[in-house]
Amino acid sequence: MEAGDMDEEIRAQFPLSFGKPSKAQHQSSAVHSFTRRTSAASVNPNPSSRLAPGNRGTGDAAGGRHGGEEEEDDGVMIGPPPPPPAVAQAEPEADDGVMIGPPRPAAASEQVDSDDDGSDSGMVDSPDDLPRIPLSNEIVLKGHAKVVSALAVDHSGSRVLSGSYDYTVRMYDFQGMNSKLQSFRQLEPFEGHQVRSLSWSPTSDRFLCITGSAQAKIYDRDGLTLGEFIKGDMYIRDLKNTKGHISGLTGGEWNPKSKETILTSSEDGSLRIWDVADFKSQKQVIKPKLARPARIPVTACAWDREGKRIVGGIGDGTIQLWSIKPGWGSRPEIHVEKAHADDITGLKFSTDGQILLSRSTDFTLKVWDLRQMKNPVKVFEDLPNHYAQTNPGFSPDEQLIFTGTSVEKEGTSGGLLCFFDRRKLELVSRVGISPKYSVICCAWHPKINQVFATAGDKKEGGTHILYDPSISQRGALVCVGRAPRKKSVDDFEAQPVIHNPHALPLFRDQPSRKRQREKALKDPIKSHKPELPVTGPGFGGRVGATKGSLLTQYLLKQGGLIKETWMEEDPREAILKYADVATKDPKYISPAYAETQPEPVYAKSDSEEEEK
Repeated sequence: MEAGDMDEEIRAQFPLSFGKPSKAQHQSSAVHSFTRRTSAASVNPNPSSRLAPGNRGTGDAAGGRHGGEEEEDDGVMIGPPPPPPAVAQAEPEADDGVMIGPPRPAAASEQVDSDDDGSDSGMVDSPDDLPRIPLSNEIVLKGHAKVVSALAVDHSGSRVLSGSYDYTVRMYDFQGMNSKLQSFRQLEPFEGHQVRSLSWSPTSDRFLCITGSAQAKIYDRDGLTLGEFIKGDMYIRDLKNTKGHISGLTGGEWNPKSKETILTSSEDGSLRIWDVADFKSQKQVIKPKLARPARIPVTACAWDREGKRIVGGIGDGTIQLWSIKPGWGSRPEIHVEKAHADDITGLKFSTDGQILLSRSTDFTLKVWDLRQMKNPVKVFEDLPNHYAQTNPGFSPDEQLIFTGTSVEKEGTSGGLLCFFDRRKLELVSRVGISPKYSVICCAWHPKINQVFATAGDKKEGGTHILYDPSISQRGALVCVGRAPRKKSVDDFEAQPVIHNPHALPLFRDQPSRKRQREKALKDPIKSHKPELPVTGPGFGGRVGATKGSLLTQYLLKQGGLIKETWMEEDPREAILKYADVATKDPKYISPAYAETQPEPVYAKSDSEEEEK
């Protein structure tokens, strides 16, 4: 007898329900169908085709689907599109129906259809020209009560930090989250101060938190405070002699190559380089070059990829760049006057160190060539921006430039993510993130290939994560398919009841409601016990306690049935009418002075004298 037959015979002796039942495997298409964007059908499945620049609204990356494309269950086509049916019938096939050789190119009508918006007509892009933007699915990390103004994703793409105008920082971990998408920790770095910037260290074991206060804080990966930098003396005029910032911070970033060096900018008009190992002292104070002495805030700052250059955006609209080298000082190596007409909100170096992006509240995004900084290479206009933390960014291969837009009062477009071609310097796509919330911070993580965008307003804020199950990895894909743990009997926890009858009144337990009700019934005021009826004609007793406000008493007064004689009576006569009684039957004072006091003589009334 073979081993397989023996196992079957042994298995037959047990009931069918014996053993631990295997979990049902969820199809990936079913899991991600709940997070699919409403406009996923407009996402171009062909990475080699161009994204149209003209479409607006939610997820309007151009390039419609071809009529003969075959799709998977989740609606995303894998592989290149098949040729049209007419062409396929003409192809030589083997006996088993399998086409031999590569498919023929698509017909001319299809090539026009894939680029039907007319962008770059006459120019055919190579398959690797532009990256495919992951837009088919979306999740939102909620929890903030106001707009999310800061975002940081660690280098592995497993942990996300979000800071908000509600003064808190929330920490999310993709590996530990389930489909409820709840944060595992919430911090309040500085009470009453907005969170303005977050930055991970190169090793992702610590992160920098910048708030509206003058002191930056360092936290470890789990959200425990490691220290805060010292604050300077606000009464010292020369900023180089102060030990730290004296006004609120505006931005900060960790050196991408050195895990012990960070950069901060402040409203006091200076940039400072700090050593994380020493929170009590700073390494360098940088004062920007100004037309005349003043304290103009530095609104943005950034490191380059190698950590050897610093760029700062000044409140007067200038961009200044410093190279860190032996003997360097505050004099900038590059100084661009009137780079923007308003405050600069974000700066970003390219990896090769040749391109600089600058975002401003003057509704523009400018592209600068660091080898020739007199004039910008390109100015993208009509990009509303009402927040001081709106930043630009690059795609992982740096072929695309993107930034967020703010919602305008009379606008209808909502908060958008705008993508531009770096090589051709033109608009590629507008992706709608929220119809009523502004988009502030944005990032495209290279390892997990997912796009992050923060949005919100004065009442709510969240972090939107865009991904595509066919091209994205880990990140949101890990937690979306993980269902929340079901509650079991073991999770029930009975709260113990502690009785302490001899405790002090402050700590004594409140009496039961039944006893309180019985005690209240005995109290005539609390129980609102009705008054007993009044006996007699209705005058005197409790009737007079209401100062004549009772209806019965009012009617009697008006009818003349109740006469109050004391108001018309002479007070002198009212006293003298008791004189005879006091003389005949003295009780108190008169007997004591009867032998010594003369007989009282009262004056006659004025009325009697007038009669005479």
